[in-house]
Amino acid sequence: MPGTHVVLSGRYRPLSRHIQWHQVVPRSLLHMSCHSCSPLGSSQFRISVQHGPPQGFRPRITHIMLTERSRRRVQTQTILVAPLMFTGLLIGLWTWKCIMMVVFQNKIIYMPGLPPTARSERIADWSSHCGGVQWREERTKAADGTDLAMAVATVPLPKGSRQVAADTAKSVVAHVYVLYFQGNASSIPPRLPDLSWVLRAVSDSKQYALAPMELTFVCLSYRGYWTSRGRASEPGIRLDAEAGANWILQHHERTFGKDSTTRPILLVWGQSIGSGVATNLTATGRIPERLPIQGVILETPFLSIRSMLETLYPQKWLPYKYLWPFLRNHLDSYANLNLIAQKTREKGGDAPFIYILQAERDELVPKEQTEKLHQRCIELGLPVEKGVASVAFHQEAIARGPGKKLAAEAILKLTKRALLETSRG
Repeated sequence: MPGTHVVLSGRYRPLSRHIQWHQVVPRSLLHMSCHSCSPLGSSQFRISVQHGPPQGFRPRITHIMLTERSRRRVQTQTILVAPLMFTGLLIGLWTWKCIMMVVFQNKIIYMPGLPPTARSERIADWSSHCGGVQWREERTKAADGTDLAMAVATVPLPKGSRQVAADTAKSVVAHVYVLYFQGNASSIPPRLPDLSWVLRAVSDSKQYALAPMELTFVCLSYRGYWTSRGRASEPGIRLDAEAGANWILQHHERTFGKDSTTRPILLVWGQSIGSGVATNLTATGRIPERLPIQGVILETPFLSIRSMLETLYPQKWLPYKYLWPFLRNHLDSYANLNLIAQKTREKGGDAPFIYILQAERDELVPKEQTEKLHQRCIELGLPVEKGVASVAFHQEAIARGPGKKLAAEAILKLTKRALLETSRG
């Protein structure tokens, strides 16, 4: 009969529990059979027929609705699979990159194999571009036994004379040494032409009245660079820098004798990453007392490795700048300046003069970092001066004429100041 519905009600008693239920279904869907219940309980059913739908009745087909819900759930899960997989892939790559940055940070920071010819360069390949400055290769060993390569040249300082004296007079007041720490990548030989130009400018200068003496320039090749053995790391490079200073003292004593009155004047020059090596050596280096560092040249320096991470990767979503707690390489010149000032106060005497050479168009190190180093020196009472190489990018500070002149002038200024301190001492 149209509009007739069935009220299905019953009582189910499993064990000691009593459950009553009531369900209204259309008569057309009523199909049931009563079977004996399991021993765990008994069932009683009552069927009554009523005419007309009860108030608020909405017929439902339960098994059809369940099927539709299942289909929708499956469709929703299928739609979410691609975004979830993509998000998981990004998180996995992000985590993998973080781990690689921490584990292989030495290989990422130091790049001795670039360009591919860096390890096979020879001094002879570049000698024709050195303007008559004669470079030679020397070897030394770090405290841990690592064999290191150096490029060494000597030029005279007496007012414009380029010819190196054949027999060094033992009565000269002092002999100047510049220990050079290179920047990242490449090797020493390709840098020799620019350094030779600086040395010639120093030798030819008539601006400063210097006593007849000579200057020996020592370019240290870090472990793993050029023909030096080992693998680069900050602790290892610290040992290399100390080995370079020890070699200079030994060379000085072989040349002038241990009891000679000729004093060695040591200046250190660091370029880019080498600036951190230079400040490390000046602040905490274990070098002989007879060889104090009296001047520091910082070419295109940065504050620290941590500051460079923030500069190179400023995006908040990139993980690299957040990994600084895991750094094993710091090269923190900003902190080293404080140690240099503290060391000077403890030992007394004059602090080393610091000359900062900035590249005007430096595309790698922001000028704010150079200015912070300069301001830090002033705050700590360290003697400092800053020069700006015009129209020069990061790697061109001494590749252009203005930068070469500034570097040569820095060496002469530091030498003159060291001679005055030597005469007072």
